[in-house]
Amino acid sequence: MQSTNGEATLFIALVCVGLVVRRQLRARPVRRYGSLIGPAILGSLGAVGIAIGIASVVKYHALSVPSLVLLVGSLGVAAALGAVRARTVQVWCGPEGEALRKGSAATTGLWLASVGVHIGLALWIDHAAGAGMLGTASLYAYLAFGLGTQNVLVRARAAALRPRGWSTTPAA
Repeated sequence: MQSTNGEATLFIALVCVGLVVRRQLRARPVRRYGSLIGPAILGSLGAVGIAIGIASVVKYHALSVPSLVLLVGSLGVAAALGAVRARTVQVWCGPEGEALRKGSAATTGLWLASVGVHIGLALWIDHAAGAGMLGTASLYAYLAFGLGTQNVLVRARAAALRPRGWSTTPAA
């Protein structure tokens, strides 16, 4: 049964990352708020996944401190990899003064590496937990932290270009 969980997790991770990478390799506008919708949805799914993962562990025994530390650490790793990926995304002003973005081959490579890192960390978390599927269930949260960090940093770089329609003062 465990190998089926691992195969399903790998499939879900590859589909999610495939969709994200495909979208990032196209030149597209940097939106002020739209780039946070995907991470917010993934974050919601991630919160539910972590709750299910915790429930799957506490069904058998108390949740261990090492498994929680590893879970939090994996989310930190996701954010760090998101920051690195953000540096590989090209950001420029388009012909109409709008901010544009496009990922590179390095962005794709870092996404694939990020999935590999998550799989390794998920296995480690599940081993430390001793039962259940906490690490496996943290996939969406991991993607949310990584993509969210990347998008916030790309948006900051776009704002520094001062594209048309972006102001430094909040709207009234």
